[in-house]
Amino acid sequence: MAEACVAMSVSAEEPQSVVPDDEGKGKFKSSKHISFYKRQRSKPELQYCALLDTLVLTERGASLELYEAHSKERLLLQIWAIENGTIRVTVDELQPIKHRFKVANVLVGEPKYEPLRIEWRRTGCVCLTWGPGKLQVQVQASPFCLEVLCEKEVIVTFNPRGRLFFETLQDPTRPPSRSHQDREDTLGLWKETFQQFQDIKANGPCSVGIDLSLHGYTHAYGLPEHADSLQLKDTRGSEPYRLYNLDVFAYEIGNRLGLYGSVPLLLAHKPDRTLGVFWLNASETLVDLQYSKHEQLRDNGPPVKRSRVSPETYVSWVSESGQIDCFIFLGPSPAEVFIQYAQLTGYQALPPLFSLGYHQCRWNYEDEEDVKAVDAGFDLHHIPYDVIWLDIEHTEGKRYFTWDSKLFPNPVDMQLHLQRKKRQLVVISDPHIKADPDWPFFRAAKDGGHFVKDRDGGEYHGTCWPGDSCYLDFSSSRTRAWYASQFSLDKYKGSTESLFVWNDMNEPSVFNGPEQTMPKDAVHDGGWEHRDLHNLYGFFQHMATFEGLISRSGGLERPFVLTRSFFAGTQRLGAVWTGDNVASWEYLKISIPMLLSLSITGIHFCGADVGGFSQDPDPELLVRWYQAGALQPFFRGHSAKYTKRREPWLFGDAVTAAVRSAIKQRYCLMPYWYTLFHLASTSALPPIRPLWVEFLKEAETFNVDHQYMIGSSLLACPVTDPGVTEIEVLLPGLNELWYNVSSGEQHKGGGTLILPVTLEMVPLFQRGGTVVSRRTGSGSCTAELQLHPFTLTVALDSKGNAEGVLYLDDGHTYSYRDKKMFLMRKFTMQSGRIISSCADEEGLFTSDDKLDSVVILGQKRVNGQPTLKSAAGETRVQFQFEPERAMLTLTDLNLDIHTDWEISV
Repeated sequence: MAEACVAMSVSAEEPQSVVPDDEGKGKFKSSKHISFYKRQRSKPELQYCALLDTLVLTERGASLELYEAHSKERLLLQIWAIENGTIRVTVDELQPIKHRFKVANVLVGEPKYEPLRIEWRRTGCVCLTWGPGKLQVQVQASPFCLEVLCEKEVIVTFNPRGRLFFETLQDPTRPPSRSHQDREDTLGLWKETFQQFQDIKANGPCSVGIDLSLHGYTHAYGLPEHADSLQLKDTRGSEPYRLYNLDVFAYEIGNRLGLYGSVPLLLAHKPDRTLGVFWLNASETLVDLQYSKHEQLRDNGPPVKRSRVSPETYVSWVSESGQIDCFIFLGPSPAEVFIQYAQLTGYQALPPLFSLGYHQCRWNYEDEEDVKAVDAGFDLHHIPYDVIWLDIEHTEGKRYFTWDSKLFPNPVDMQLHLQRKKRQLVVISDPHIKADPDWPFFRAAKDGGHFVKDRDGGEYHGTCWPGDSCYLDFSSSRTRAWYASQFSLDKYKGSTESLFVWNDMNEPSVFNGPEQTMPKDAVHDGGWEHRDLHNLYGFFQHMATFEGLISRSGGLERPFVLTRSFFAGTQRLGAVWTGDNVASWEYLKISIPMLLSLSITGIHFCGADVGGFSQDPDPELLVRWYQAGALQPFFRGHSAKYTKRREPWLFGDAVTAAVRSAIKQRYCLMPYWYTLFHLASTSALPPIRPLWVEFLKEAETFNVDHQYMIGSSLLACPVTDPGVTEIEVLLPGLNELWYNVSSGEQHKGGGTLILPVTLEMVPLFQRGGTVVSRRTGSGSCTAELQLHPFTLTVALDSKGNAEGVLYLDDGHTYSYRDKKMFLMRKFTMQSGRIISSCADEEGLFTSDDKLDSVVILGQKRVNGQPTLKSAAGETRVQFQFEPERAMLTLTDLNLDIHTDWEISV
C-alpha cells in the first residue's frame, strides 16, 4: 500500500485517502521544469581539452587534467581498469572549494584495479592498455574525447559531441552582482520555484553531464523504473528518461517520469556483444537516447574525406549534483555483463524459501479474526500460501513498531497461530515517524539526532499517513544502526521471529512536499543536501531493516524485506515490487517489461501486485494476473482498502479452480525457482530474462517484451489480453525444440506458433536439452511442499541430450554460506542414459528427499525395460511409454535425491 492520493481537511488529524480524477496532473515535473537539465541542453558545446602532459600513472590507474579555455575551469579525469573487464571513468573538480557528494554503500568494496601502461603516444593523443593488451583507452587532447577499444575496434566514445558539462561549486558568501541576479534566478542557479515550493541551493549550480556513443548498437535496455517498453525509446522530440524516486499512484503507462526506484544502468546489445553503462550518481538524473540504425556517410568536407559511420546508440547523462563516475562493462556476453555489475554492486541475496511462495496482502486486514479467517480460507479451498501481510492500519495511530490494541490485542498469539501452520507474517514499516512528543519512539529518535533537518537546522516536518511527521535520516550509519536495533524482540513488542518487514513510502513520500517528496534543500548527516542522495533514501532504509532482521536472529536466519524504493545494490537486501498499479489489462501487460527491466539491472527478486492495487478486476483479469504472477519471481496479491475484497475464492468455483491451479503449479515448480535464485546469488543470472539474453544472435528477439525465459529452460508467454482464444508465441532458435508443458507436444524453434488457449491454460514451454526439477505435489505452504518427492522433466534436444541442475539447502539459514550446508546435483541425459551426479563437491548438505519419477519428452522409442544402477545394485524400472506423444515416464523410483545413479532407457 502506498497511496499518492490524499486529501487533507482542516479538522482531520490524519490524511484521508481518495482517488481524484486528476490524480498526478501538474504534481510532477517534466523536463521543462528542471532547471539544471535546461541549462545543460541550452548551453553550447564546451571545448574541453585534455592536458596530456599532466598524465600520471599509478598502480591503480591514470589521471590527467581537463581544461576549458572559455571558463578557465580545470577538472580531474581519472581512468581505471578493473580486473573483470570493466572500465571506470571519473571526472571531478581539480581544486574544489569543498568536496562534492560521492555515493557510498552501493559498491560492495573498492574494485581491484589493474595497472595501466602507455601503449603509444602521438601528437594530441595517448593510448593506454593493461593486461594482455586486448583492451585499450585512447584519450584525444583537443577536443577532448575518450575511446574504449577492444582488439582495436572502438566500442564506446566519451564526449563525442562535446557535451561534457560540469558546474563547479561556488562560494555562497559571494553574492552575485545585481546585474546578474535576475538572470541567475531565471536559470535556477541559486534558487528555483516549482508550484508553491522554493528550493534554495546552498552550493549553487552543481550539475554534471556527459555524452557517450555506443558503436554498432541499436538496442538499449534498463534504466528502471518506468512503465514503458523493455527496449528504451529514442527521446528526440520527447521527454528524457528521468531517474528520480517518486510516489506516483496509478502511474501513466508509457510515461518516462521517474517512479519509485532508480537503477542508473543501461545495457546495449548486438549479436556479437553486450555492454553496460553504469552511472553512479544518486541525485536526480535524466537520460536521453538517440538511435542511428543505418550506416551513413559522415560529411567531413571533400568527398575523399567522407567516412562511413556504423549504427550507434547515443546516450546523454545529466545529473543535478555529485561527480561523474561511470563504469563501462565490456561483457562481451550478457552473462558476463551481469557478473561484472554484480561484482561491483553485489549479487542477489538468496531469499528464504517461504518468500518464493504466494503472499496474500490487503490494505488492510481488519483485525486478528480477519487474519485467521483469511488463513483458514486458503486451507478450506486447498490453495497454498506462505505469508499474510498487514498494512498501516495494524498500528496504533500509524505509529510503526506498535499494534492497535483493539484490533490486534494479541499479536504474538496470532503469529504463533500462523507458525503452527508453518506460515509467516509481514508488517509495514515506513520511514516517516509520527511527530508525537508523548511517544517514546519519537522522543528517542529526536533526542538521538536521527531525523533529517530542514535548511534552517531544525527537524524537517512533512505530512504522511500519521499526519505531521519527521523522517529518519537513514543516510547516517548511526541512525541505521539505531533503527536496526528497534527490530529486536525485546524492543519490538508483539513481534516474533516469524515476523518480516515491508518498507513502503520510502522514496520518501511526503504528501505536502514538492512532487510529493522531500525538498531537495533538506539536510542530511554530514551536511549533505537531500538533492545529493535522494535516490539512495529508500535503499538506506532497506539496508537498515535488513540489518535489523539479521541482528534479531544473531546472524543465523535469512531476512525477508520488501521495499518500494530502490537503487543499485538493492538486490543484496531483498525484494522489490512495482508499486501502486491498477486493475486493468494495460497494467497487467506492462508489468512484464517492467519486471524484465528490473531483472537485467540486478533487481532479480521483483514482482507486481497481482490483480492490481487500485480498482476492481473482473474475474478473467484476476485469473490471468494470477497465472502471470505465478511465473514471476515475487508473487503477491494486494489491493487497496476501497476496493472489493478479492480473496481467490470470492469469484465463483471456476475462478477459484483456475487460481488454485496457477498457485499450485508455482509451488510444484518451487525447486526450479529456488535453484534459479541460487544461480542469481552466485553467478548473477536473472531468474527471469528477456529472450535475447538466451538467444544472443537472433535479432527477432531483441524487442520482444511480452514473453520471457524463466532461467534457461522455460519460456513463458502469459495471456495479457481479454477474451482471447489463441495467442502467438515466438519460439526462438532454428535448431531448438520446444515442448508445451501442459501437453508435452513438441514444436520446432525459429518461428511463431499459434497456440489455442482457454481460461485455464498457461502458455509455458520447456526448451529441448534441459532438465527441470519439480515436486509431485504442492502442499499448503513451502514447508509442507517439502514433504512431497521430486520429479524430473527431461526435455530432449534434437540430438537426444539434456541437462539441468538442482540446488537444495535448509531454506532459511545462512548455513549454506557459513558451513557449506548445501546440495547441488546435476542431471544429464546422453546416449539413452540419465545420470545423477554431484555438481559441487564443497556441498555438505544431505537431504531426506526422494526422487519419485522422471518424465522424458521427445523419447521416440524404448529399447527394452529401463534399468537403474545405484549403490544398491542394478534393478528394473517401472515405466509407461506413449509413442504417439514421444513421452516416457519412469515411476516408483524412490531414489535419495543426494545420491549418484544411472538409468538406461
